[in-house]
Amino acid sequence: MIADYFHTISFAWPWVLWLLVLLPVIAIWYWKKGRHKKGTLLVSTTAGWAKRSTSIKTRFRHTPFLLRLLGLGCIILALARPQSHFDQEQVQGEGVDIILTLDVSGSMLAQDFTPNRLEAAKAVAIDFVDSRKTDRVGVVIFSGESFTLVPLTTDKNVLKAQIDGIQSGLLEDGTAIGSGLATSADRLRLSKAKSKVVILLTDGENNGGQIPPVTAKEIAKSLGIKVYTIGVGSEGYAPIPVQDGAGRVVMQREKVNIDEKLLTQIATETGGKYFRVSDNEGLTNVYKEIDTLEKSTIEVTSLRQYTDRYFPLALAALLFLCLEWLLRLTLFRKLP
Repeated sequence: MIADYFHTISFAWPWVLWLLVLLPVIAIWYWKKGRHKKGTLLVSTTAGWAKRSTSIKTRFRHTPFLLRLLGLGCIILALARPQSHFDQEQVQGEGVDIILTLDVSGSMLAQDFTPNRLEAAKAVAIDFVDSRKTDRVGVVIFSGESFTLVPLTTDKNVLKAQIDGIQSGLLEDGTAIGSGLATSADRLRLSKAKSKVVILLTDGENNGGQIPPVTAKEIAKSLGIKVYTIGVGSEGYAPIPVQDGAGRVVMQREKVNIDEKLLTQIATETGGKYFRVSDNEGLTNVYKEIDTLEKSTIEVTSLRQYTDRYFPLALAALLFLCLEWLLRLTLFRKLP
C-alpha cells in the first residue's frame, strides 16, 4: 500500500531537490568543527573522569543538529512541491452488436476437428468474445429448433461461462438454419449499434425448423444485419460417435454435407462473407479475420489529476525546528 502511494507521487519543481546535496555537506562541516573543538580548562590528566558515567545531555548532544537537518530536508522536499496524481481513462465510441449463432446438432460431435467440431467452435468463440472489449455480444444455439442462450451483453464472464457449457443434445436434433438466423435477427431488431452482425456456424444442410433460411435472410437484410456464415467440416467423410443397438457409443464415418450455396447466398446478400473451414487452425483464422473486418470505433481519453502534498512536509519541518529550538533553550542550553 505504501509502495503504491509513493508510486503516484511526483514533484512539480524537481530541480529544487538538488538542494538536498547541502545536507551531507553541512553534516561533514559539523563533524569537522566538533573534532577541532578544544576545552577552555586545561588539566594535567583526565583519569579522574574516566570512570564517570556519561550523562544524557552528553550522549544526545548531537540531537539538536539532527533535528535541524531533518527540518531542512523537509523544507527542501516541500519546496519541490510533491504532488499525488490520479490517472483515469474514459473510453467512448461506437461498438458493434454481435450474435454468435452456433449449430449444436449431433453432427457437431464429428471428430475431424480436435477434439470435435463443437468443442473447437466453443474455444474460438470464447477467444473472440475476449477480443471484443467494448462490444455487446449474444449467443444463439440451434439444431432442430433455436434458443437464445445469452442476450446481448457486455459481461464477458457470463458469455464465456455460457459458451463453455454448451453441449450437443440440449435441443431437438436437426439443422434449422433458418430458425437460428431468424432468432438471431430478432435479438438485434431493437439494436441501435452502428453495426449489427451475426456469425452463423453450421456443419450441415437445413432440414428443420418453421422458418425457411431464405425468409430469415430477408429479415436480416431488412434490419440491416450483416451475416458471416461459416461451414465447418472436412472434405468427404468424417468420424461421428453414434449409439449402436446395444447402447454402446461407436464411431461411424458419415459424409460431410454442407449447403455452401445457401450459406454463400445468405452472406453475400446481407453484406457479409462465407467461410469454409476444415480444421482448428482454419476456424481460428476465420474468427480473426471477422474480428479485423468488424472493428469498433473507440476513443480513449487519458486524464491525470494532481493534488499538492507539501503540507505534511511543511508541518514536519516546523515540528523538527521547534523541537530543536526548545532543546537548545532547555536541556542543551549553553551558559556564557
